[in-house]
Amino acid sequence: MDPVRNPYAPGAGSPPPELAGRSEIREDIKIRLERLRLGRPAKSMMLIGLRGVGKTVLLDQMRRDAEAGGIHTVRIEAPEYRSLPAILAPALRLALLHLSKKDAAKDLAIRGLKALAGFAGKLKVHYRDIEVGLDYAPEPGLADNGDLELDLGTLLAQVGAAAKAAETAVVLFIDELQYVEEPQMAALISALHRCAQEQLPVTIVGAGLPQLRGRMGEAKSYAERLFDFPEIGPLEPTYAREAIVRPAENEGASIDDRAVDLIITKTQGYPYFLQEWGKHTWDLAPASPITYDDVVNASDEAVAALDESFFRVRFDRLTPSEKRYLRAMAELGPEPQRSGDIADQLDRSVTSLAPTRSGLIGKGMIWSQTHGETAFTVPLFDEFMKRIMPGDAWRNG
Repeated sequence: MDPVRNPYAPGAGSPPPELAGRSEIREDIKIRLERLRLGRPAKSMMLIGLRGVGKTVLLDQMRRDAEAGGIHTVRIEAPEYRSLPAILAPALRLALLHLSKKDAAKDLAIRGLKALAGFAGKLKVHYRDIEVGLDYAPEPGLADNGDLELDLGTLLAQVGAAAKAAETAVVLFIDELQYVEEPQMAALISALHRCAQEQLPVTIVGAGLPQLRGRMGEAKSYAERLFDFPEIGPLEPTYAREAIVRPAENEGASIDDRAVDLIITKTQGYPYFLQEWGKHTWDLAPASPITYDDVVNASDEAVAALDESFFRVRFDRLTPSEKRYLRAMAELGPEPQRSGDIADQLDRSVTSLAPTRSGLIGKGMIWSQTHGETAFTVPLFDEFMKRIMPGDAWRNG
């Protein structure tokens, strides 16, 4: 098969050729944003799921859908080791500059830019990573108290007032929200609460790992009343089949049913893995139709590609003790495991392993759905750990 015409697109956030199985949630967010623009209540949304389920792809598609409907959006990512004000300030500046071009919203948007100047100037003392261009001098007393929760609420309210005057809404699309520290998360939730109370058209569509739901609840007890948390998981077999078959058909090729079934089995329906298997199978298949044997022959290359990219980039961030902890989890299987059982594998006490476990949660490698249980955030990572740390030598590390 011609590799130049290969339709599959494995990659971090790369849009797949066929966004299968996500139409219902896309329609849901469209309705929410339209309600918001009309001044009617609508909850913010947080997409929750493991790595490789397509949260980032879905987030970006939702943003494109919103912009096509005339909604104003900003897209940011919450990386590790950066503050929430540092990522929000430049994004809110762009939103306000855009709104200031609307005659009906110009004065309110300019006042928002003055609020941003006060916000950034005062909080830069506490969060030294804030860098944002300032277009107006600050207005004394406006978002310049130095209290993040109070000032962010004031700033978002100014953004909302300008958006309301422009008869639009402002939506913050934020990825990797699990990395935001709890006090900053609390400030963000509080600011959105204020906008909701004042019926201002500002909302967030975010995405994060499964621990995000619990972290938001810990930050503010009323978070569950402000947000919905739809779980984004692997595709059901019907949609997984669409994700493989339709791209091939669009290139004038076909793929046998048994071949599709094997890809779904090997990938467990996870969108990223479907794209990886599709890519390598296409490249190795001599001609259409793509067969079961083509998938078998391509599987070793697909696994090797995942090992060197998707899995390895996460493995290389781990300390030796964290690697052994994950290897012990893998020994027990892919399901959530009891902390005591993991400790037994390492011949250690649960207490002595608590810092290691906490470090892995902080790095987004594991999460705890219920007290005392630990699960991988990366699908099929248990199999990778057994490949990269085979045998029993890891027990003696």
